[in-house]
Amino acid sequence: MHLPFAQSERSTVGIEWELALVDKDSGDLRQVAQTVLDAVRPPGRDAHPHIVQELLLNTVEVVSGVGRNVPDAAGDLERAVEEIRAVTDPLRVELMCAGTHPFAQWSHQKVTDKARYNTLIDRTQWWGRQMLIYGVHVHVGIEDRRKVLPILRAMLTCFAHLQSLSASSPFWGGRDTNYASNRALMFQQLPTAGLPFQFEEWHELERYASDLQHTGVIDGFDEVRWDLRPSPRNGTLESRVLDGVTNISELRALAALTHCLVEKFSRMLDDGAELPTLPPWFVQENKWRSARYGMDAIIILDSAGNEELVTDAVARLLTELEPVAEGLGCAADLDGVRTILRKGASYQRQRAVARRAGGELDAVVASLVAEMRAGRPL
Repeated sequence: MHLPFAQSERSTVGIEWELALVDKDSGDLRQVAQTVLDAVRPPGRDAHPHIVQELLLNTVEVVSGVGRNVPDAAGDLERAVEEIRAVTDPLRVELMCAGTHPFAQWSHQKVTDKARYNTLIDRTQWWGRQMLIYGVHVHVGIEDRRKVLPILRAMLTCFAHLQSLSASSPFWGGRDTNYASNRALMFQQLPTAGLPFQFEEWHELERYASDLQHTGVIDGFDEVRWDLRPSPRNGTLESRVLDGVTNISELRALAALTHCLVEKFSRMLDDGAELPTLPPWFVQENKWRSARYGMDAIIILDSAGNEELVTDAVARLLTELEPVAEGLGCAADLDGVRTILRKGASYQRQRAVARRAGGELDAVVASLVAEMRAGRPL
């Protein structure tokens, strides 16, 4: 499979945010995505440019255009959310985001009637039907294809930072999983999902994709669902690490962190510097640790096996990234990561709400809905 990499302006950014549709009274999921999509579709258009369908009928996705920086992209998302609310408010439907819904049952959810989704479910069966999960994807433009795979490998050294900060899926089907991000480990059960291979050269990636296509695993490269993947069609590196983010303030902060990391590594390549890497077995361990322990994870820093508490590693990284953020126009958003360090991640807030409510998870849904409305953690 030949994978031409589209021309893309360096360090432009786009964000995709998957949103759950929940009943205002019960907090359970509502299967009204098609109603929303039909209502917001502009006259004479097949679809809304910033509001799109997803796998399940309880979900809509808002997508930004190509932004110069995170504030640009976030503005597109906020306007799309307001359009959705004009439809959902009269239906007594609220918007919510987290890596998982705290108590909804996967077996009650309906799949969108679309060929690609039907094919996915037909192939993956029980695991595919369990994908009652929500995430955030961040695209960053890369101007030279030769940079893509080196930057991807370097980004894996910060995988745990991103996953721990965004972890928001402690509950599944009404139970506490004792994981900070249950979503992360569930999603990797799908074929072609999970951590990427650390290819050195583009032709290795093309050979991989060609082999999968030849053997019937995929029909197109977009069916490779890695946590970090090149997006040849967009000319970007796409990060799919983040759990569903509960509010726009934290979304902007985590998108800014992703944006700054890609630009930092791009600058290092320009300067002829060697980019950091980790052996695949350490990357895999870091993914598990951050999914299990979140902000309390002790992560592996380098090939020598040196370790550090993830929150200490993030604090140090933020200082390194401040000049990059100034250049990208997202310094205030990047500083929002410090708020997450200070106040805790979503999975911690959700557990605190559940404790105060005596374990009643409808209170957790209400808190997630309130954060979405407020645009900040509560």
